[in-house]
Amino acid sequence: MAGVTLKTVAKAVGVSPSTVSNAYNKPDQLSVALRERILDTARELGYSGPDASARALRSGKAGAVGVLFTDKLAYAFSDPYAVGFLAGLAEVAEEFSTSLLLMPLSSTDIAGGSNAVQQAAIDAAAIFCVPGTHPALDILANRGIPAVSTDRGDHPDLSWVAIDEVEAAAQLGEHLARLGHRDVVVLVDNAEAAGGNPVELSVDEVGYTDCELRIQGLQKAMPDARLRIVSGGHNAFSSGRTGAEWVLDSQDRPTAIVGLSDVQALGALEAMRVRGLVPGRDLTLAGFDDIPAAEAAGLTTVHQPIREKGRAVGRILLDPAVTERQLLMPTELIVRASSGPAPKA
Repeated sequence: MAGVTLKTVAKAVGVSPSTVSNAYNKPDQLSVALRERILDTARELGYSGPDASARALRSGKAGAVGVLFTDKLAYAFSDPYAVGFLAGLAEVAEEFSTSLLLMPLSSTDIAGGSNAVQQAAIDAAAIFCVPGTHPALDILANRGIPAVSTDRGDHPDLSWVAIDEVEAAAQLGEHLARLGHRDVVVLVDNAEAAGGNPVELSVDEVGYTDCELRIQGLQKAMPDARLRIVSGGHNAFSSGRTGAEWVLDSQDRPTAIVGLSDVQALGALEAMRVRGLVPGRDLTLAGFDDIPAAEAAGLTTVHQPIREKGRAVGRILLDPAVTERQLLMPTELIVRASSGPAPKA
């Protein structure tokens, strides 16, 4: 029936419009019998319920948190680190009856991603591994949308939940130095190699704050070592394998490979396996994050509380009782079988 509104249903039932609204939005305020009578009448009249967009306009709330990340949408469901973070964030969002809107920001279509953020109906934003120079972050600030980043920033007004990337990586660097490693390849996430052709980069070309800081930590702990930065593409098992294959098949093979994520390190582990190389004996391999698969693979890595980081971001964004706006999470070096003494020349 055309033109059926909440007031139409209220008149048909013989109640006030606010009572019909409560049947949908505050059912605990009505008896079961009255609510069922209202909903039955609404169905008979062809009324599907209050308009969500209109309700959002009246309340000034969209009921959603935007999650910004610089990768394809599938990354949020395939990368173990992203999955763990989103699981923790979702737990808190569910507690506050809030939805999550996943917003991938393409590294090639900057304008498109910025436009999506400009138009997004969100109350707050979780900034997940987005470069600090991305214009979408300025758009959030201009719109007055509260945001929490997973990167530690220097601005006193910036809200973040992060780890000390430099010190965490320095722990790993000290471990490698004690084992005698002086020639190390670092596998990083980089769009320049997304076509499948590995590239060697300088620190300035890496492009992601967390990766740059981790490299700084390795350099701090290993000032006498030669660190080469290599990328086989975006952060994925396949890019770690591709980058490691390129390194292992060269005549200038290092004594250790460090993946700045566990998924890249596990890709490198596959490249080693195919070549008959034993991690911890023929070449040391290490990662970062301590995803569940790292323990099964015997991978030396830096543990960070992934799911807890997601929960903490959610609390800062949604829980009015939380007043702390900057939270530094703990890390721990986990030594497993994949690391060992540097082979003698």
